[in-house]
Amino acid sequence: MVTVQLKFVDAGDLYVSWRWEHEPAEPRVVVVPREVVHDTLGEWARAVPLPLLGESADDALRRSLTHGPLVDHARELDLATRMARAVVPHRLAVELNSWLAQGIRPHLRVQPSPSTALVPWEALRIDDGLRAVHDTTISVLPPATVANAASRRPTPFDPQGTVVGVLDPVVPGFADHSGLGSVLGDPPPELAALGGTRRADIDRDHLERALATASRLLYVGHVTTGGHGLDARLHLSCTADTTGRAAPLGAHRPLTAADIVLGHRPGPVRPWRIPSRVALVACESGGDVRFAEPSGLVTAMVHGGAEHVTATRWTLPTDEGLRRLVPGFPPTPVLAPTVLAVDTAHRAPDPVTALNDWQRATATRWEETGDPTCSPLVWAAFTTTWAPRSWDR
Repeated sequence: MVTVQLKFVDAGDLYVSWRWEHEPAEPRVVVVPREVVHDTLGEWARAVPLPLLGESADDALRRSLTHGPLVDHARELDLATRMARAVVPHRLAVELNSWLAQGIRPHLRVQPSPSTALVPWEALRIDDGLRAVHDTTISVLPPATVANAASRRPTPFDPQGTVVGVLDPVVPGFADHSGLGSVLGDPPPELAALGGTRRADIDRDHLERALATASRLLYVGHVTTGGHGLDARLHLSCTADTTGRAAPLGAHRPLTAADIVLGHRPGPVRPWRIPSRVALVACESGGDVRFAEPSGLVTAMVHGGAEHVTATRWTLPTDEGLRRLVPGFPPTPVLAPTVLAVDTAHRAPDPVTALNDWQRATATRWEETGDPTCSPLVWAAFTTTWAPRSWDR
C-alpha cells in the first residue's frame, strides 16, 4: 500500500508536513497562516457535541443537536467542503490524486495537533458526493515516542483469542438516567451477546486480569476528560475503596490512563498488559491529541501493547438523546448498530480498512439521502490509531 504520513504542528501558524513512506528522504513542509484555518476550525468546534469553555456536557449536546450543522444536511456539506480546503494542502491533494489516477488507493496516516484534533479526516468533502474516506484509507499516526518506546511489547493478534466485552457497566452511585448512567438503554440481543450489558461486577481488578490473556477489548460506556491526558477516565464498576490515582466520585473511583500506564496499585510501577486490538466506544475516548503532549487512553493502550485502537474525537449522543433533542429524528437506533459496526471492524483482518468501509457506506447514504441516522455526527467521530510492530511496517 502507498502510504503518506501527514503531521500538524501548532506554532502560531499551522505547520503541515508530509512524507511518502517510499520516499523518506523527500519530506514536504508548508506553513498555513493561522487566519486561513482559524474560523473554519472554530466553526467545526461549535458544531460537534464537545463542551466549549463554560459548557456542561448536556449544554454541548443541546447546542450541537438542536441547531448545529451536523443535523442539517446542506449546512454540513458546506462546512465539510470548506474544512477540506482549509486543512489539506493543495500540493498534497495533487499528489493523492496522482495515485488515484493510477488506480491506487493511498493510505493517509494523520498525526493531528491540538488545534486540528477535532478535524474529521474521513468526512472531509473533497468533491460532490465524495468524502476523503471514499478515496483514501485513513488512520491516526501515534507519536513515535509512544509507538517505538523501548518498553512497549505489542502482542500479535490472535483471531481465535479471547474477546473482553465491557458493555455499559453499572457505575456505583449513578442511576440509569444520570450523567454516568446507561448509554445503551435496552440493547438488541446481538449486542448483549458480545459480553453482557449493565453488569455491576466489572471493576479494574477484574478487567486487568481479563486483559492479561485477551486478544481484543470492546468497551462501551463512559469516558470523561481530566485536566491533563493521563487523567482521562474510564468508568467501570469500581467502588470508592478500590486503589487508583483519581479521587472518588461519591461511591465510585474512575480508572485513569495513568492507572493503566503505571498500575493502579500502590508500590512499584506495574503497567497493564493491553491486547492487540482495543475499541473504546465512549465520549471523547480519543481525546489524547487535544493536549500539547499527547497522552490519554489511546496512548495508554498503545503503550500497553495495542496495535489498533478505535476511539472517538467528541461526545457520542445516545439514542434517547437524539430522539429527545432532534425534532423529528427517526426512531431507528444509531448507537447500538454503531457498536456492532466497530466490533465487526475489529474482527476483520485489517480494522482500519474495515472501519473505513463502514464509514464510507454511511457517508454515501448521508450524501445521497440526508438520512439523519447517517449524519457524520456519529460515524465521523470514530478513528483508528494504528501502531504496528516495527517489523510489520
